[in-house]
Amino acid sequence: MTNIHIEVPDEEQYERLRDVKNKYGLTWRGMLVHAADDLDTQD
Repeated sequence: MTNIHIEVPDEEQYERLRDVKNKYGLTWRGMLVHAADDLDTQD
């Protein structure tokens, strides 16, 4: 297993990310995978 650690610049950005994650019932990993998939399909 590989770990990824990120820092968010402030509490406001963290809360925004957490709220989106919770809204869609995702884990942090799931949210990151969805973001990568969306970015890959923008070509």
